[in-house]
Order: sequence, then C-alpha cells, then structure tokens
Amino acid sequence: MRPVIGLCAAVERARWTVWDDEAVLLPRAYATAVQRAGGLAILLPPDEVSDPGEFLALVDGLILAGGADYGAVPDRDAFEIALAQAAMEEDVPLLGVCRGMQLMNLARGGTLISHLPDVLGHEDHRRVPGAFGDHDVRLAEGSLAARAAGALTHPTKSHHHQGVDALGEGFEATGWAAVDDLVEAIEDPTRAFALGVQWHPEADPVAVEIAALVEAARA
Repeated sequence: MRPVIGLCAAVERARWTVWDDEAVLLPRAYATAVQRAGGLAILLPPDEVSDPGEFLALVDGLILAGGADYGAVPDRDAFEIALAQAAMEEDVPLLGVCRGMQLMNLARGGTLISHLPDVLGHEDHRRVPGAFGDHDVRLAEGSLAARAAGALTHPTKSHHHQGVDALGEGFEATGWAAVDDLVEAIEDPTRAFALGVQWHPEADPVAVEIAALVEAARA
C-alpha cells in the first residue's frame, strides 16, 4: 500500500465557477509531489486538537505546508504546532516547508525574525509577492537536509519574509542561504526524519525533498 502523507491545509476565501466561499485549500503541487513519489496525499484542515494521536494515526508522514505568516491564522497555527510536536515526539516522518519550518521551530520553543528586510537589509527572499525567487542554499555534509536534497549546494524556490532566529530545543541548523547565511534548514538528528526547509520543494518539479519524506514514511 502507498504511504499516506497528511498535508496540513489552509482555510481561505476562494472563488470557483459560480461560488465565492471559504474553502480548504493547498497548492496542488504538494499533492502532485507526494503522488509522483508513490505516496497517497490527504488534506488535514485546521481542527480542534485534544489528542494529536487521533490525526497521526491516519498518516505515515506529515507535511506542514507554506502559507500565511505565523499569527495571521491562530486556529491553523495551533493545529499545526500541536501536530508538529506530537509527530516529533512519536517519530512520525515530518517535513516543514517555509511557514512549516518556522512552526516546527516555534513548537520547540524557538523564535522567529518577523520581517527579514529589517534585519538583513534586502528583500532577496521575497522579491516579488506572489512569485518564487531563486537562490542557492549550502547544506551541511552528512545532514538529513543534504541527503533529502541530494546535494550540498542546492538551488531553491524562495518566497518568505519571516525566518528562524533562535533555534528550538533539539534542532540543528543544517542549511544556510548563500546570499546572506540565513538559516534555511533545521533538523532533529535524534529523529528518523524531522526536517524543516525554508524553501518550496513542491514548486520545483526536479526537487526530491518530498520524495525523501515519502520514502521515510514508507519505511
């Protein structure tokens, strides 16, 4: 059977055919990347969490996807932080993408830089809102990030204005933006697969990070 990968989804106002309503949504590229790697993708919309294990019992792996800034959608934040904490505790394969990496860090008591241009003095990480930019990241030799990406220097698709500041407990920084050394990958080496990446592998059809998660879930 295919490994089941849970995709944490957003609730957003959307328009389709004659309708204009709130919808549970996520860019299709996430599901496509999971399916291309041999996984079965299911959406997990924000929900009340009394027992995260109730959700994790449904999946073999979990992706915290990109999206709105932390703090903009409190119910989604709380849901995904609870799932991230439980997934790491139970060693369920976990990949955090952009916002998802930031939530992983917050779940372990880390902090964020709220607006990178104020600290870095440039907007290279989100040059044009609504369009991905390109830059390379350096990945630590022997790291999960390097194994998942298949390279030590990795071209990425970037779109964010927040970033990791202080690392959460148990995390190591294993990737840095070539342009300014901003932390772009974090991982917990005591877990089988607990990786956060600041870039968007779902937006790059040749990227293999999501396939690496699917393989970890298959195992």
